[in-house]
Amino acid sequence: MEENKKQKNKDGGLATEAFFWAQALAVSLVVLIIVNIFFFRMSGVMGGSMEPTLHETDRVLLRVIGYSEPQRGDIVVVSAPQYKQGPLVKRIIAVGGDVIDIDAVTGEVYINGELQYEPYISELIRKRGDMDYPVTVPEGFVFFMGDNRNGSTDSRDSSIGMQPVSNIIGKVFFRIWPLKDFGVVR
Repeated sequence: MEENKKQKNKDGGLATEAFFWAQALAVSLVVLIIVNIFFFRMSGVMGGSMEPTLHETDRVLLRVIGYSEPQRGDIVVVSAPQYKQGPLVKRIIAVGGDVIDIDAVTGEVYINGELQYEPYISELIRKRGDMDYPVTVPEGFVFFMGDNRNGSTDSRDSSIGMQPVSNIIGKVFFRIWPLKDFGVVR
């Protein structure tokens, strides 16, 4: 009789422990989904338009909540409805009210008449796109370009153009893959 009691407790203990782990897993999954939807999102980088900063197949984290004031220099993921290949990962170059000019001869970028210091690019612009410069960014919009200026489809192309701030999914702040480049993205 004593042995039957021990066996019952042992079997009941295993069931209780399995229930505990299943419950912990379910709660963890719900928390992960909530964090992913409301606070951070993961995104992949497609193509080489952000080289040398980001590379194809990099996986990055985006700050979603609390990112409402885009700044020049921010790397963002933008959902441009007219770009059917998916969200774009680009750097904000100008925000609402800024006047952007790209010198056709030198390939230099000017914002509000000031030459921009852009240490993150590897070469000057050879393609200005099909926009007429200088151009003023409307309030509530951003003008963005890839860091690989000559291998990027971005705001310089009228098929994408400037995008409303509401189309920004989030700001890239951390690279999680590949592990050798794990860390903060600037």
